[in-house]
Amino acid sequence: MAGPMNEIIVEKVTVNVGVGESGQKLESIRTLIGTMTGAKTVATICKVRNPVWSIKLGDKIGVKSTLRKTQALEFLKKALHAKDNRVSERSFDKKGNFSFGVPEYIDFPGVKYDAKIGIIGFDVCVTLAKKGNRITKRKRAAAILGTRARVTTEEGIEFAKSKLGIEVY
Repeated sequence: MAGPMNEIIVEKVTVNVGVGESGQKLESIRTLIGTMTGAKTVATICKVRNPVWSIKLGDKIGVKSTLRKTQALEFLKKALHAKDNRVSERSFDKKGNFSFGVPEYIDFPGVKYDAKIGIIGFDVCVTLAKKGNRITKRKRAAAILGTRARVTTEEGIEFAKSKLGIEVY
């Protein structure tokens, strides 16, 4: 039975780039991601120490940006175009969300090569939800989501095929 609360929506799209070091390269990528997404960027911080890669606890080692609503859908269409609208079935998790990587940022439409950055890729994570998912996130009277109100892997794949025009292989 399909009701209005069973409609699947793109809750958010998260774009992530791991640089591995702070400095000029991180700032260049931060401006690049900000330009590509048109949204605010946030530096990701190292949570563990790794002396082999000379990374200390608290170092800024990456950049991420979160997109919602129409801005998320517009970016997602461009990012999927860079992947030829193909996503592996293994990219979907049990909650219907999916992720994919774009190996080179120059594959993204409208972006030119920058010598300061070199060649680096980025990850795109798409979070799907059904309407009414807010009850798990609200501050007052938060509730557990019922099993029929959760997105399954099969529903996520079907949504990606029908609404986003993705070929799942």
